[in-house]
Amino acid sequence: MPIFPDSGRLQAIWYGGAAPSIGLRLLAGLYAGARWLHGLPWRLGLLRARPTPAPVVVVGNLTVGGTGKTPLVIALVQALRARGIAVGVVSRGYGRRSRGVFLVGRDSEAAEVGDEPLLIARETRAPVAVGEDRAAALARLCGAVPLELVIADDGLEHHRLARVMDIVVIDGRRGFGNGWLLPAGPLRAPLSRLRTVDALVFNGDPISMPPALPQDLPRHVMQVRITAITPLAREAPRPLAAWKGSSAHLVVGTGNPERIADAVRALGIDVRLHALPDHHDYERSGVPHVDDGLPVLTTAKDAVKLPSKLAGWHVLEAEADIDPALVERLVALAREAAHG
Repeated sequence: MPIFPDSGRLQAIWYGGAAPSIGLRLLAGLYAGARWLHGLPWRLGLLRARPTPAPVVVVGNLTVGGTGKTPLVIALVQALRARGIAVGVVSRGYGRRSRGVFLVGRDSEAAEVGDEPLLIARETRAPVAVGEDRAAALARLCGAVPLELVIADDGLEHHRLARVMDIVVIDGRRGFGNGWLLPAGPLRAPLSRLRTVDALVFNGDPISMPPALPQDLPRHVMQVRITAITPLAREAPRPLAAWKGSSAHLVVGTGNPERIADAVRALGIDVRLHALPDHHDYERSGVPHVDDGLPVLTTAKDAVKLPSKLAGWHVLEAEADIDPALVERLVALAREAAHG
């Protein structure tokens, strides 16, 4: 068997109980060593995080893709803005072709700023900045608009970015998989990293609670639900209930396409799933073509990269219901910082 199995085999290893090969385990050991060396100057105090112009809350995950991090960021920003908190977002902007720091506008291009930051900006209307150096992006963002709190979309291991809170998002169904580091497992950081975070958010009720979780770590649950299916072209939208009993293609470029497919099937729709790589570039690869007359469904994250008014394509509009206690905690952090 090759060192790097295909995607299906890799998912079976990470989440299906298949054993990782010796080659994958060796690579995981190398990854662990490289990660330890990368963090060593920070642990020794040779390097320090830069002071931030506004308190930062990091929303990240320990596993590769598809945990629901971006829906949580959107829901938190919307809830905080509703409470009168001036909040912005910084992100690396994965999948973009550009380099450097950019402020994200509603009319920005995903190729320049990344699909998730563009989606966050459009959904929340909050100020958003992207940059490989999140501290530099934060400085640019706070230089453009006064903020009381900033949410970092990802960045748990971005040591240059000082933060007041780390939130880890966990897929309630898949958890941490087999518990191995990449590439033998889905973990980007060891489970011991949970000892230094401040809260966990489960996307969906957890099926099983990993024993490695610190018992005193605050835990919250969010539920992401599809609220509407909106046509990209100038077609009359159908009520959500009217889709029951129909068939459709589902084209998604996310880290966990099966979760989305299951949510669509729960609406009574027969799904023909076309799973693309996470942050798929439709401009370079082209838009998948279907000619059987069935509608095509996709996510809002994919839609920001698709041509507007694309006939036959529909966007799954989703909302995350989050724990009000988590929102109150962030409000308290912002107000505490504002009062010194």
